[in-house]
Amino acid sequence: MTDIIDRQFIEYFGGRRSVRNQALIVEEPLSIRVSGKAYSVVMRTPGDETAHVAGFCLSEGILDHPGDIVTLGFCEENETNVATLTLTDQRRGQVAELLERKGFISQTSCGICGKEVVRDMQQMLPSVPRETAFRVDHVMACINSLPTRQPIYEKTRSAHAAMIFDQNRQPMASAEDVGRHNALDKAIGKVFMNGDLHEACFAVMSSRLSYELVQKAARAGLEMLVGISRPTALAADLARSVNMTLACAKDDRFMVFCGDERITQADDGI
Repeated sequence: MTDIIDRQFIEYFGGRRSVRNQALIVEEPLSIRVSGKAYSVVMRTPGDETAHVAGFCLSEGILDHPGDIVTLGFCEENETNVATLTLTDQRRGQVAELLERKGFISQTSCGICGKEVVRDMQQMLPSVPRETAFRVDHVMACINSLPTRQPIYEKTRSAHAAMIFDQNRQPMASAEDVGRHNALDKAIGKVFMNGDLHEACFAVMSSRLSYELVQKAARAGLEMLVGISRPTALAADLARSVNMTLACAKDDRFMVFCGDERITQADDGI
């Protein structure tokens, strides 16, 4: 299944009317089934489905380790809109209650407030270790490299991107999607499926930072999450509660909303 499709459009520019073609990003549903039962449906850009499901299920608390997976694939060979994850018997027993609740973390119920979200998330999410000092100029260089990993955006101007780096600022994985949360799931999922999540250090994104993105980064053990737009207040509150550094990098400005103790302008950071 393709991630881009051409569509005809009418352009009005400079007093003239023209018929043109434009590449548009594709958006399709992905049904996620866990151990034979429907768990969630997400709207996403086709591609990297196994990584997407792995990253999504990690963020949901369904997976902790690649060894929790027996099989991860599709119901039918040519049908990539339905993905099936089979857990080990041990893991299925450990997350039985979570599977019954279906999307407890990512699909919060109506009528709850931000403080309750942070409280509930704290019970589910690990505290992020504080092991790394980040140099501002190096982090800025990392986020400025993001456009080199955005071929879909280059053609459509409508895709979000996420990139994961290790402590040496080496890119470990990147992904694009119509949804920013999907892009992060896919990037994290790639690292997770390779068994290298313990080496992942921080992520940069081409979007604003919502609390769901903080949730996903925390489940992956990332110390820092950086976007090109400012975070929501709830995202900053959640990041602070799990000891994560949350920042916005745009043009020549680097704004840190929590976790400033990891940031340095000296030569002793990564």
